[in-house]
Amino acid sequence: MTNAAPVLDNPAVRAADDSLGIDRAFVFQMARMPLLALVWVSAAVLSHQVWAAVWPTGLNAGPLVVIGFGMILAAFIDGWALKVPNWITLPLVLSGWALGALHDFGVATDAGTGGFGLAFLGTVLGFVLLFPMLAIRGVGEGDVKMQMGFGAWAGAFFGTGATTAAAGGAPLHGLGVVFWAFVFGAVVGGAFGMVIILMRRKFRDNAGIVREIMSDLQLFGTGNISAATKQSEARRKRWVKLPYGIPLCVGFLMYLLYMLVWTA
Repeated sequence: MTNAAPVLDNPAVRAADDSLGIDRAFVFQMARMPLLALVWVSAAVLSHQVWAAVWPTGLNAGPLVVIGFGMILAAFIDGWALKVPNWITLPLVLSGWALGALHDFGVATDAGTGGFGLAFLGTVLGFVLLFPMLAIRGVGEGDVKMQMGFGAWAGAFFGTGATTAAAGGAPLHGLGVVFWAFVFGAVVGGAFGMVIILMRRKFRDNAGIVREIMSDLQLFGTGNISAATKQSEARRKRWVKLPYGIPLCVGFLMYLLYMLVWTA
């Protein structure tokens, strides 16, 4: 009596598995990102035309409405599913870079003046600002990519401040917009966290977690990033996961409204 060949050595099984170790679902997902980015770019161009037809004078903030919608959509999904999907964040990053590149080539898409360089720097700054909290698992990767998308659009639209200055407003540098929008979001996030703490009424437990977070940040500040990450992972099960995309979105929108409407 002969033994059957193991399943893994079966030629039919080997012939059927032609994936070569490639995650096809991931590849197909990534292949859609440029197409989705094109949709966001088209929305920016269309919003610019609509804004110019309705409000022909002053700053044409049509593209800001588009990125605002993108942030609201990301925040809504984060509040619902506690994560921000790649199909929103990555196309926002790519479309911000594309708008910057179009400005570099003099293509009349919108009123933005920032080139690809500033769009890219805005993306990097968005990552750097949230990286410490990402390292200690205070925010998720989707939140970081959400801020990177905003940074790309802010850099491409505001540029070095020529956009708002030309419209008679205060010059707003794209990188400054990214930084101060993050500050507004951090303040809103702190207030959001305080509300959650008051609702849960576990003040002693929360005070202990705050001390542990400060310890993580101290380790991060001294260069022990891996140790900070391990400590945060050890207590992750005790954390109450918060949709940080919501305060980020609120902070972004509050800052834009403050600078472009209330201080105009």
